[in-house]
Amino acid sequence: MAKAGTIYLVGAGPGDPDLLTLRAARLIERAELIVHDGLVDQAIIAMARPDAELISVAKQRSKHTLPQDDICALLVREALAGRDVVRLKGGDPLIFGRGGEEAEAAKEAGVPVEIVPGISAANGAAAAAQIALTHRDAASVVSFVAGQCKGLKDQNWAGLAGQGRTLVIYMGVKTAPQIAEKLMEDGLAPDMPVAVIENAARSNMRVLRAPLAGLPGLVEAEQVRSPALIIIGDVTSRGDQSVAALAKEAAQ
Repeated sequence: MAKAGTIYLVGAGPGDPDLLTLRAARLIERAELIVHDGLVDQAIIAMARPDAELISVAKQRSKHTLPQDDICALLVREALAGRDVVRLKGGDPLIFGRGGEEAEAAKEAGVPVEIVPGISAANGAAAAAQIALTHRDAASVVSFVAGQCKGLKDQNWAGLAGQGRTLVIYMGVKTAPQIAEKLMEDGLAPDMPVAVIENAARSNMRVLRAPLAGLPGLVEAEQVRSPALIIIGDVTSRGDQSVAALAKEAAQ
């Protein structure tokens, strides 16, 4: 029986290859098998050796190339056959990347697993847009939530956004109307500043801003597409006069 290979759960960061860790870059460059998400930038995929086997398990809303259980089974099957597997994920494997599930599957099968952290989508997007997620004068608390989950309306987000707090929403483009409604129903001011960062840290990055009440209209008018991150809080308007003007208009 072949010695089991190792599964490497590797964070590809927000998209720019220069933001990879050295460990991640070395694993990608030498890998024989790479199983990658759809959000991993092609410039990072292009770092793979010419003879590497590339398997895409891209996920879209309500449409998965492979269900998560099948992805876990694929990783374990290849590792048990003696192959090292680089499982490449956008952002960080352990922040909305299902890296925990894949690590658990590997351990249950007796397969060695290593987790290589990456710059998270939140950190990468905020840095690219020059938004400080925390600021002594604006926010001392940061929360991450998923905007594309079952039972979104029933989730308790009380206290996650507001004065002195920053809320970062992953996968929230399609549910922007429900998100804005939910937060305002929970008492968040309609003029709370919001930034939407599309294709963070890539050449086609866009940073779009509006008050909370204008979030759904912004997403629709600008035809925002994934990958995109929504940041809600006063930190998004610091030094940006256009947001202050929009917020004042919304409050009138």
